[in-house]
Amino acid sequence: MEKNSWKFLLIGFVGLIFIIVSFSGGFVLGQFIPVLNKNTDQPLDNLPIINNEFQSSSATPAGLEELFKPFWESWSIVEEQYVDQPVDQTQMMRGAIQGMLESLGDQHTSYMDPDLFKQQSTPLEGEYDGIGAWVDVNGEYVTIISPMPGSPAEEAGLQPDDQVIAVDGDDKTGIDGNIVLRDILGEAGTQVTLTILRPSTMETFDVTITRKKIEIPSVTSEMIENNIAYIQLINFGDKTHSDLKNQLKDLLKNEPRGIILDLRNNGGGYLNTAIEVTSEFVSDSPLMYEEFGDGTRTTYKTRPNGIATDIPLIVLINEGSASASEIMAGAIQDYGRALLVGKQSYGKGSVQNWIPLRDDQGAVRVTIARWLTPLERQINEVGLAPDVEVEYTEDDFNAGIDPQLDKAIELLLEQTSN
Repeated sequence: MEKNSWKFLLIGFVGLIFIIVSFSGGFVLGQFIPVLNKNTDQPLDNLPIINNEFQSSSATPAGLEELFKPFWESWSIVEEQYVDQPVDQTQMMRGAIQGMLESLGDQHTSYMDPDLFKQQSTPLEGEYDGIGAWVDVNGEYVTIISPMPGSPAEEAGLQPDDQVIAVDGDDKTGIDGNIVLRDILGEAGTQVTLTILRPSTMETFDVTITRKKIEIPSVTSEMIENNIAYIQLINFGDKTHSDLKNQLKDLLKNEPRGIILDLRNNGGGYLNTAIEVTSEFVSDSPLMYEEFGDGTRTTYKTRPNGIATDIPLIVLINEGSASASEIMAGAIQDYGRALLVGKQSYGKGSVQNWIPLRDDQGAVRVTIARWLTPLERQINEVGLAPDVEVEYTEDDFNAGIDPQLDKAIELLLEQTSN
């Protein structure tokens, strides 16, 4: 593995995990999102990629002296005339970097100070302290992408698109999402009160959540009614492929009539894992393209010897399906391998590099490419439209029914009854 080159196919945004800190992103409210390295198994979102070849200098780079005159003039004015002296030069420097990156108008390109960068450099593992949710930190407010199954966030009733507008009574309007995360994260056993705005109803309410240590199985499976195999992928972590393959082998011993693959609320994970997992179900190639600003591309091909490439398949997606799960669902849809059932996916289709700055001064995250489906569809900020759209309301959840899963079973029975 090339240790100094980690690339994040971030949910860019997404990324942040409320569980621990830091996946890929893609974090899991504890760690959201996954990063990625085209040649390794690094996460698609939320981890560091180190490839900083810039030669630092104490002077302004040649040719930029004239351009930077207003900057240094403004710096001097603040140092000499600002009312609260002395000014914090380090904070001014970091603020200047943040402002520069924000001027690009890309929500996934940003600056992270040293403390937060250390938090986000934690890899996608199987255990975290936190509330357990995938989040987007790049909007006006920290926004829930999806609560993790069995997490405090899910038990508290948090839903995709919920916005955190206050933490422990402190208004977070206008506060950088990375800063808000610091207030949300905490040790297991401690409590945090979130003020939530739910855009679907414009309802505002408080929810108090007890943080806990959250163990995250990346794959669960079982045989359900009508001899159908059901597999839920919770994320694309470092053990997901091996766990999936072992469970698939056990399921196939039952000679199921088909498989329902549940990617709902799967916030993403490692790119390499997404390619490996998808290859177990899809034999066509390629599975995705990575397209750079100069027009060049990297092609990700299907791995050989998939063990479930022919069995009837239905895939479930929703608003919380993002990044790596969209790579998988996009390839499956493009090749007509299976119908997608549910709701429009999140729409995370860009690739970020986390580039650490010298002398432990944090890192900048820069969008360096976008990924495309096999049919060259770009889903960034658009998402994947399901072949069969099915609502799953809060009333359904409270009543213990799952119309999306029911529809998937119905479609699979229709396919296999001929």
